[in-house]
Amino acid sequence: MALDQLINQPAQSAELSQNSKGKSQNYNSKFKSDLRQRCYQLSLQVINLTNYLPNKRSTWVISDQLIRSATSIGANLIEARASNSRLEFKKFYEISLKSANETKYWLSLLKDT
Repeated sequence: MALDQLINQPAQSAELSQNSKGKSQNYNSKFKSDLRQRCYQLSLQVINLTNYLPNKRSTWVISDQLIRSATSIGANLIEARASNSRLEFKKFYEISLKSANETKYWLSLLKDT
């Protein structure tokens, strides 16, 4: 996947069905599973991307941070599943969001260098 595609990849969204609570719960369960899978695939894509970058000090530093932030997204989502409270669960999702924002920053910086 090209760097531009990785940076600008739109978040997939779907409409929730208001007809049935069961459908909504099924959607939520599928979305959570799909989100974890997409985060895992993002981690693999970022790791693969960094293997093709030039072997320069600046690129190495950015690549290291990029791998850390990208893999942190999915790791925190998985960690949230084992949380002891709703507050702890929410915190792990907030950390994942922050890692996603950081990943976008490192990808943009890599693109512009």
